[in-house]
Amino acid sequence: MPYLTKEKRSEIFTEFGGKAENTGSVEGQIALITVRIQNISKHLQANKKDTGSNRGIINLVGQRKSLLSYMQKTNLQGYRALIEKLGLRK
Repeated sequence: MPYLTKEKRSEIFTEFGGKAENTGSVEGQIALITVRIQNISKHLQANKKDTGSNRGIINLVGQRKSLLSYMQKTNLQGYRALIEKLGLRK
């Protein structure tokens, strides 16, 4: 059940990281984690008793939060643009 194919992953990094090979960019990583969180939250709406996925989504949210705080410290304008583009509340 690969919900993120190579094409989708490279599309995310192209849109947010500049090019598909730039997988280390903070913007691309945040966008990828956001897509994963959205997919897991859809799964959890249908399967409320899946505690493993619940733990996974909590870990992903924490990881995204730390990356967002790093980006806020280093690139405030890019941080604001990324939050607006992804539709995150901050």
